[in-house]
Amino acid sequence: MSTATTTSGEAAAAPTLRSPLVSWLAVTSVMMGIFAIVTTEILPIGLLTSIGSSFTISDGMAGLMMTMPGFLAAISAPVVTVATARIDRRVMLGAFILLLALANFLTAAASSYWMILISRVMVGITIGGFWSIGAGLAGRLVPAEQVGRATSVIFSAVPLGSVLGVPLGTFIGDIAGWRTTFLVMGVFTIAVFVMLLLVVPALPAVQATRLNVLSGMFRSINTRFALVLTFLIVLAHFGTYTYVTPFLEQVTQVSSGLITVYLLIYGVAGIVGNFLGGSAVTRYPRATFAAAAAMIASVTLLLPVLGRWDLGAVVLLVVWGIAYGAVPVCSQTWFAKANPDSPEASSVVFTASFQATFSIGALTGGIVIDHSSPSTVMTVGGCAAVLMVFVAWFHHARKIPFPESPCGVPGMDTAEAPRSKELRSARCLR
Repeated sequence: MSTATTTSGEAAAAPTLRSPLVSWLAVTSVMMGIFAIVTTEILPIGLLTSIGSSFTISDGMAGLMMTMPGFLAAISAPVVTVATARIDRRVMLGAFILLLALANFLTAAASSYWMILISRVMVGITIGGFWSIGAGLAGRLVPAEQVGRATSVIFSAVPLGSVLGVPLGTFIGDIAGWRTTFLVMGVFTIAVFVMLLLVVPALPAVQATRLNVLSGMFRSINTRFALVLTFLIVLAHFGTYTYVTPFLEQVTQVSSGLITVYLLIYGVAGIVGNFLGGSAVTRYPRATFAAAAAMIASVTLLLPVLGRWDLGAVVLLVVWGIAYGAVPVCSQTWFAKANPDSPEASSVVFTASFQATFSIGALTGGIVIDHSSPSTVMTVGGCAAVLMVFVAWFHHARKIPFPESPCGVPGMDTAEAPRSKELRSARCLR
């Protein structure tokens, strides 16, 4: 993900003079923290039927494991960011990672499904807090000329969670049981906590994000469009992908071991989509976002037909992975372009809206699958994605411009940016 999300205050606070190795280890530790969060959040997708059978619940009820974190993340993102605005950011990152480790251990030891839901509440709080803070730290960890690359490294954790986290967790679950998967994740999260303490420097707060800044963002028509677009595409994706395992089992009739391979293929395609989307969205924000939605719409509408065969399912999962890999970077970039002077606030609104819709999508898909079939879930999700394409076209048809960033980073199209590094630096310093 190539969009810089540091606040102006944080950008002003240049990183202390440290060796390049330690600086990049700090970036890596934040990336690993987001990787642990993303993996823990979406891990139930690969273990949905196993967990459901352990507690004798339906697939729709098991889908609450995906719903709970998103709702809590949507609430905690603005609340935690504002409430902890003056606390050292390293302290907050460490606290959230410890909470995530506790949630994983609680899931592994859960004697009832309600204990799992409690642990998912803890996951949601972690997502909202860590993501909103960690997304904007690249500018305080590395020199200014390396911020873009560092931000890309941090957000590479999103597709890596699908490529490595979920397939590996599903594989461990198939061999040793789903509880072992969450136990391993808890141990891994503790290791991330230790790494954060060792390599991330003290990061005292330099600028507070206030509620009036967050509320003021909604006066921008581009922010309102970003909310609608994000709602529709995330609803379409998570309303369907949350239940891809039941679909593959019941419609494609794939074995549990082969599902892990299918999810791995999807995840690899997601990495490709992340970098393709990141390279295109700054210059073509509308077209890139609409293209990703059109691909998801095509896949989910065709799966009930072509997904009955292994080859058809695999090909469509590859296209799906490429398409969704571009969605987070497209959504965040759109929010950043809509409010180039308030990047941290943009990150908070992006996180809150994305996670809230994540939950609504999983909940909606659960209701549909409990009253119908996995194929119907795919069709309903496809219709939402088609609607998102029309909304993006409407934004283009009205010729609504994006505001120009004072530094030529998140709010400015590539074609509009100053061509020389000297000019860009001069504009940023003014």
